[in-house]
Amino acid sequence: MMDTILSINNISKRYGKIQAVSNLSLEVNRGQVFGLLGPNGSGKTTTLSVILDLIKANSGTFQWFGQAPSKESRKRIGSVIESPNFFPYLSPVINLKIVADIKDHGYDDIDRVLNLTGLYDRRNTRFKTFSFGMKQRLAVASALLGNPDVLILDEPTNGLDPQGIAHIRELILLIASQGTTIIIASHLLDEVQKICSHVAVLSKGKKLFDGKVSEVLAISDSYELSAENIEQLTMIVRTHPSFSSVTPGIEKIQVYFKEIVNPEEINLFFFKQGVILTHLSERKRSLEQHFLELLDQNK
Repeated sequence: MMDTILSINNISKRYGKIQAVSNLSLEVNRGQVFGLLGPNGSGKTTTLSVILDLIKANSGTFQWFGQAPSKESRKRIGSVIESPNFFPYLSPVINLKIVADIKDHGYDDIDRVLNLTGLYDRRNTRFKTFSFGMKQRLAVASALLGNPDVLILDEPTNGLDPQGIAHIRELILLIASQGTTIIIASHLLDEVQKICSHVAVLSKGKKLFDGKVSEVLAISDSYELSAENIEQLTMIVRTHPSFSSVTPGIEKIQVYFKEIVNPEEINLFFFKQGVILTHLSERKRSLEQHFLELLDQNK
């Protein structure tokens, strides 16, 4: 049985005339790296603000760890929602001691989170000398104080250079590998594809899709095929039970199927028809293609 960490049931939030979130329902299970994916204004930050009790929903409910939200459940959640905000003239160690005091934690976890985020060697340097990427990592370190069950990150790589993005990505994967459930809001498809195990696509406050990232990526958009006799190949492929359409070519054809067909099945199908394939390559759709299709369908 899956261990449900977060359950969102028909949450809606309106700001005046703007419907920021509309009847959103989601489940996040233990150990998942769950991505909320959508363009700016899709309701990602509003959703995170509701489940962190920073704002109240107009309707709907949510549960943490199978229970109504409480002070106790919030202690099991670490979050980075806004830009890193620490005292500029103080060191990471002093800043984290202040955060620990606010959270009512001891100081014994500070070295662990500094090591984990790669900041231990800079622990006594003033915060104001940090790069934006290091500031972001210190924000993650502060969220990890007390070893929470869940880490929530809102656009964790926003404004970072490629090296900073890579550092944050590696850090998230490392934290996830240690058993922490992670919820990330992002408008970057590439980020979600590389980091997340599960994804929910949002647009204008509505959920368009949710599921495993691997399932989205497993859907083949098309296959590229070639054989000695291209005309014969093109004619025979039309008889495949799952055939949808074909784009002809001089040396190769591109075939689209109505449902998932694996390469072995295709090879066997043509072999039985007396055709030996000289080329067979799968063209998997990316999360980006799926995302754009969903947005296009919901205009």
